[in-house]
Amino acid sequence: MLDCGLDTTSVLNFLPLPLVHSPRLSKLPGWVSKDGTLNLEKELKECTGRVFVDSQPEFCLPERELLDLSTIDVILISNYHCMMALPYITEHTGFTGTVYATEPTLQIGRLLMEELVNFMERVPKAQSATCWKNKEIQRLLPGPLKDAVDVWTWKRCYSMQEVNSALSKVQLVGYSQKVELFGAVQVSPLSSGYSLGSSNWIIQSHHEKVSYVSGSSLLTTHPQPMDQSSLKNSDVLILTGLTQMPTANPDGMLGEFCSNLAMTIRAGGNVLVPCYSSGVIYDLLECLYQFIESANLGTTPFYFISPVANSSLEFSQIFAEWLCHNKQSKVYLPEPPFPHAELIQTNKLKHYPSIHGDFSSEFRQPCVVFTGHPSLRFGDVVHFMELWGKSSLNTIIFTEPDFSYLDALAPYQPLAMKCVYCPIDTRLNFHQVSKLLKEVQPLHVVCPEQYTQPPLTQSHRSDLMLELQPPPMPYRRCSVLNLPFRRRYERVYILPELANSLVPSEIKPGISLATVSAVLHSKDNKHTLQSVPKPPPMPPSKKRKRVIEEPPVVLAPKPLLSGAVPLEAFLSTLQKHGITEVKVEETADGHILHLQAEDTLIQLEEDGTHIVCDNNEPLRTTLRDLVLRFLQKL
Repeated sequence: MLDCGLDTTSVLNFLPLPLVHSPRLSKLPGWVSKDGTLNLEKELKECTGRVFVDSQPEFCLPERELLDLSTIDVILISNYHCMMALPYITEHTGFTGTVYATEPTLQIGRLLMEELVNFMERVPKAQSATCWKNKEIQRLLPGPLKDAVDVWTWKRCYSMQEVNSALSKVQLVGYSQKVELFGAVQVSPLSSGYSLGSSNWIIQSHHEKVSYVSGSSLLTTHPQPMDQSSLKNSDVLILTGLTQMPTANPDGMLGEFCSNLAMTIRAGGNVLVPCYSSGVIYDLLECLYQFIESANLGTTPFYFISPVANSSLEFSQIFAEWLCHNKQSKVYLPEPPFPHAELIQTNKLKHYPSIHGDFSSEFRQPCVVFTGHPSLRFGDVVHFMELWGKSSLNTIIFTEPDFSYLDALAPYQPLAMKCVYCPIDTRLNFHQVSKLLKEVQPLHVVCPEQYTQPPLTQSHRSDLMLELQPPPMPYRRCSVLNLPFRRRYERVYILPELANSLVPSEIKPGISLATVSAVLHSKDNKHTLQSVPKPPPMPPSKKRKRVIEEPPVVLAPKPLLSGAVPLEAFLSTLQKHGITEVKVEETADGHILHLQAEDTLIQLEEDGTHIVCDNNEPLRTTLRDLVLRFLQKL
């Protein structure tokens, strides 16, 4: 199984979880259908024309109907965003396999899961809404609830115990390390340049190679650069995880982020940045580090609030070997690879586990707050939305591309604070991926159907799709594809003593052949030729016999014949032996010679010669010997 991401967009259908009691949210009216036949006041609440579920937010899990997840042997993880559904799979499906991931992927994945669990458990909801999920009722609800897919499979968040149990099944791997799977294939991760420890995977047997490219970046940010050359000579390249923002240039967005932030602070307002606790935040802090002095923001406090803020900032400094070269070299100076270490030392950046405790006493405005969750449905961000949403001096800047910012803001409307959308998605865009595919030249490309046509909103933009020759093989949800593999060869090993006994004979200059009689031994998808065992001695028989019973003789194999019988030369040889009346007939596979006087047929074909001769053994033997003159014995 390649990756097991969690679809978190489902949480946009739920009301936010406030950290302190919110009079505004508690006063929202319940939803009743216009004709009054459906009354779901307890479960659904209405806010400025949109309907939300008033219950603990739930997540859309990976597909479980189509296949039995307990039959999966191995899960390969590309990056920490693509493993958030792991506990649902390892703990609830009977999965007994192994999960492979790099160390930063495991550790930062653990932080993100821990943060998610913490956000949910801090604000427990007593009731759980289930009636609205009934198919008959869901049909009658207003959109987007009406169109939500597979709502009956949505699940509440896992527990920390399940997270620990799931992550104990992860085996760590390093870039380019080859891991043998059941002797059938080898897998190895390559740097994908997208986030700390993010990987593309190569899956190969002795003769076939599949590359899985997901969440990759060619930009020079903090991770190790993408390894492109190892993707060459792929029979099939499975492509996914391209940028969700093909029209937004990350550098331009960073510039816009900084200028909007400075404008708000100068006007006396606060800036809220809903973000994940790892990843793009490192680049945002680095960008701000360079920008603060030039924009005279030296006195503005920056706060990073997350249950895992401290661990995240520290992890980024200790995973030196997973960083790009110039950050790696700083470790040996010794200097912290990321400038946020200096921001923390000089008290410009402060981090807190939550808004309770120290933060509330040290909090100064105007300030910049980085906090989660980007969906605005849970986490400390909900508190700041309630706190700052009523003032037009404040600004919220969205940098994560995973959620539609309009949907994220819907339960907070009407909202006075300014909203700026600067999605920073460093993953490959269509132009970069087309260039990459030209360089690595896979025989076949497999990708989601969406990549093969322009986006619905911009149907004229043919540059926002993949155009390849041959065209890529598209897949959609629940489709079953046959990958275009023709397994022609299998590698077989030969034992040294058996190899020793072979006698090659030259059939053409520089080409020798040897016949081999052996026993084929197959285990764990490895095939070995072994010597034929000698027959066991016969057990002594009860009847007394004077003759000692010999073991049965293993007959030497008949020599194999190779070569072709040339027609003209064979006819002249027949003439020399007094056979002159020969009628030659051409067939699809060769020739038939009819020896009329002798009433005999000789069929000469590419892979065999047949002599059909009635009751004339001496003639048959003579003809056989004449044919053998032209063939080589092995």
